[in-house]
Amino acid sequence: MTTSDFHKPFAVQLSGSALARWLLARIGWRVQFDGLPTLQGVLVVYPHTSNWDFVVLVLVKWSIGIPVRFWGKHTLFQIPLLGSWLRWLGGVPVERASPQGVVGQAVEQFAHASERGEYFWLALAPEGTRKATPGWRSGFYQTAFKAQVPLGLVRLDYSRREVVVQDFILLTGDPAADFVRITAVYRSVQGCRPGNAAPIKLLDSSVSRAETILK
Repeated sequence: MTTSDFHKPFAVQLSGSALARWLLARIGWRVQFDGLPTLQGVLVVYPHTSNWDFVVLVLVKWSIGIPVRFWGKHTLFQIPLLGSWLRWLGGVPVERASPQGVVGQAVEQFAHASERGEYFWLALAPEGTRKATPGWRSGFYQTAFKAQVPLGLVRLDYSRREVVVQDFILLTGDPAADFVRITAVYRSVQGCRPGNAAPIKLLDSSVSRAETILK
């Protein structure tokens, strides 16, 4: 069962690689994807519990043709070859010490993309690590809300061996209310290492930071 604040068929349709789809099928995975509702947005992938997630998600990215972006420390992009490779994969350099912060930089990038009518979807793992943590970081929430873009909820489900990209919501600025909907989407989803999946809630420090920034 899916939930979305947008009606199908979604406005932005993509075509990906037949080879990547074939490879996914060969290893027993399937993808449910009906396009994207807008040109810009944030995707969160849950749960992130293993290095194998990256392999599966890269194949998914190629199979559906979604040119997602992701955050990376700006100094990594200054390293020859590595920086070029990260940009090719969709990396977006951010300066964590910047006065405007990582979220501020991302919101600015969304604003520029919107003004130019350009495609810009940012993919994030809200847990921030594949190891067990007590909750989610708030960067994805702050970014999607302040940029006023849809939040896509990507289910990476090893129990069903499927990746589902069908749920898109608009955040209200009330984390408690929004997380009721987010939790409903991810109910019963199982990661590669279930014990490493974080509870679907904001970390206490993230809640305080988010409430301050969203005011």
